[in-house]
Amino acid sequence: MSYSEHDTRAKFIDPQLRLSEWDEAYIIREHYFTDGRKLSGNKRGERLYVDYLLKYKNVPLAIIEAKRYDKKPTEGLQQAIDYAQKLRIDFVYSSNGKKIYEFCISEGKGDFIKNYPTPEEMYNRIFAQENSIKEKLLSIPFYLTGDFKPRYYQEIAVNKVIEAIAEDKKRILLTLATGTGKTFVAFQIAYKLFTARWNVDKIERRPKILFLADRNILADQAINTFNPLERDLVKINGDEIRIRNGQVPTNANVFFAIYQAIAEKENIGGYYKQYPSDFFDIVIIDECHRGSANENGSWRDILDYFTTAVHLGLTATPKRNDNVNTYNYFGKPVYEYSLKDGINDGFLTPYKVKRIRTNIDEYIPTKDDIVVSGELEDRIYGLSDFESKIIVEDRTDLIARAILANIREMDKTIIFCVNQEHALMMRDAINKHKSVKDAHYCVRVTSDEGEIGKQLLERFQDNDKDIPVILTSSQMLTTGVDARNVRNVVLVRVINSMVEFKQIVGRGTRIFENKDFFTIIDFTGATNNFYDKDWDDSAEEEDEIIIDGEEDLNPITKPKQKPKPNSPDGNDEGIYTAPEPPKEKIIVKLNGRNIKVIDVEIRYVGDNGRPLTVSEFLEKLIEFLPNLFSSEEQLRELWSKPETREELLIKLGQTGFDDEQIETLQKMFEAEESDVFDLLAYISYSKELVTRNHRAETTKQKSDFFKNYENEKAQQFLYFVLDRYKKDGIEELKRDKLSELIQLNGLGTTQEAAKAFGNANNLINAFYRLQQVMYQAV
Repeated sequence: MSYSEHDTRAKFIDPQLRLSEWDEAYIIREHYFTDGRKLSGNKRGERLYVDYLLKYKNVPLAIIEAKRYDKKPTEGLQQAIDYAQKLRIDFVYSSNGKKIYEFCISEGKGDFIKNYPTPEEMYNRIFAQENSIKEKLLSIPFYLTGDFKPRYYQEIAVNKVIEAIAEDKKRILLTLATGTGKTFVAFQIAYKLFTARWNVDKIERRPKILFLADRNILADQAINTFNPLERDLVKINGDEIRIRNGQVPTNANVFFAIYQAIAEKENIGGYYKQYPSDFFDIVIIDECHRGSANENGSWRDILDYFTTAVHLGLTATPKRNDNVNTYNYFGKPVYEYSLKDGINDGFLTPYKVKRIRTNIDEYIPTKDDIVVSGELEDRIYGLSDFESKIIVEDRTDLIARAILANIREMDKTIIFCVNQEHALMMRDAINKHKSVKDAHYCVRVTSDEGEIGKQLLERFQDNDKDIPVILTSSQMLTTGVDARNVRNVVLVRVINSMVEFKQIVGRGTRIFENKDFFTIIDFTGATNNFYDKDWDDSAEEEDEIIIDGEEDLNPITKPKQKPKPNSPDGNDEGIYTAPEPPKEKIIVKLNGRNIKVIDVEIRYVGDNGRPLTVSEFLEKLIEFLPNLFSSEEQLRELWSKPETREELLIKLGQTGFDDEQIETLQKMFEAEESDVFDLLAYISYSKELVTRNHRAETTKQKSDFFKNYENEKAQQFLYFVLDRYKKDGIEELKRDKLSELIQLNGLGTTQEAAKAFGNANNLINAFYRLQQVMYQAV
């Protein structure tokens, strides 16, 4: 065991602790707690360190804060306690090699002790009651490949479920934010149960495990995660069962199915009843908030049938009124890890919001507009009416152009539309205005697209493929689709459900190399959900989600209904009754109206996971600026030199105030024509805002400076630099910009330009001196 990284501290505690007795005793690196990102800054932040995590029988038991010999033994104790609470660890030790302090979190007490407890003693303290099944299950290590290590919350989630199973709990719930690896956690639980030969009968045999999802794509993704158990896997496929005259597969241990494939349908009994009711030992219900626990739902019967099995629900959504049935059925989660936690810890990607408004976010009928179909009512049509009740094709076209204008051309983007028809229209409008020639640049992925849509989605998810870039969808992609490199989530429909909103936001939160943040582009005000007081907790009652499309079926919103004689034949993607004929949708073409985007507001995210208000955003900057400079004079000095100016801007960016945020501040103070220096001086010291034009013209009048350069070409070059600065700002003042400026000014090569100044050093010094003169106090 090597202690090279902390040897000056480790050598003091090793003789007393006897680290060799532990299964694992290692220095916790930042990847264990965090990926180093900061929520508010969209950048990597400070690393988190705790000295030692002690594990015995594969269970984390204690944290040690190791202090140097000349330090107090309890320095840093509070930080260690904070980390221990994140890890659900009860014991924290702090030592300087002379004294040992023990703190028990559950009792809230601590004291000095003579010696560290042995691993067995500490293990028995925590697991005082003998439970051989729990001990056996917990001691089985994760199934891992390569140098991959589970994240701390994943270990906790697995262990909490295992403990609950060992204690004979029948209903278990895990609440883990989208993108945090629910399926990985489910696989590790299944692997432990499979390896230990656990089952509800408590006899020596492999367990029978059923993994239930409500969409084929989710079931297929889960099968890929469970691939190490491939010899024991089978998918219960409704089409195959029908071909086999209703015979269900039984020759496996881990079964995957979507509800729709095995539930009751018109003229077809539920295939799940082909299995004995005690066939499965555990049923894992993916996205269980989507209706499996709803007592009025069509598929609750499946869970009620397999009542002897352990039911493990997986959800990404905290308790709310629109998923209260889930929590009533499963009870309180054994562990919760929220979206906000994931972003703060750096395991999920932070986001920013672009709220875009148009001058046709409301439609007032006029006699000049052309009604293509349907009958207009004498009222104002709002955001919730578009596409569901009325289609204004010119508005769809405007939004498509606005989307393309607000994303980078090759950034992976998902557009969430009102319904499948709207997704089709949006795809066509994007393709009309795109500049990339590839036929699959923008595609629709909905259930109507069938196998082609599935193939295009797989290509979109493949991070080695650039095309397709943009997907349009309605409900199919709201949950569970793992596409790590999504850079933009576009909302062109109203979202009244917080559950659905969180799921959609989750499409962009997965981390990917060089992905510091993703952008939510909002055309409907859906991001106002961020300001819900219960954004990451419980909330008020919400409206029912209305959806369309077979694979878009959401059971939590569908009451159980008996099939009607005129219902269509069932299939693997949904159960339907004959709908009433819909009203003819209103389609309008505008005549003589100038429609346009009227506002693009950029909002950044604060430490609480909500977009900052303008005042909060400004307060955050004001609070940070004293860390960069202590006076106006120091700011001028730093800004006057290209290198120190660049360092200051980098520090601003690392804290979250990057180029785009600075542009937002300039717009806020109507300072788009001013230098960033003047903006910082105004915010920090209430100095007058000066335009770049004013600074450049004032500098030209400083004859004493220009007299130093008698050569006319030299003077003209310096005037040229000032003119470039007026036009394009401080980018023209960078050191590496000098050779380009020389060419643009027509001075020829750098060597030829140097002759105008006497030599190369004089040229460079003049470039630097000009900037010092520019930023002198006026």
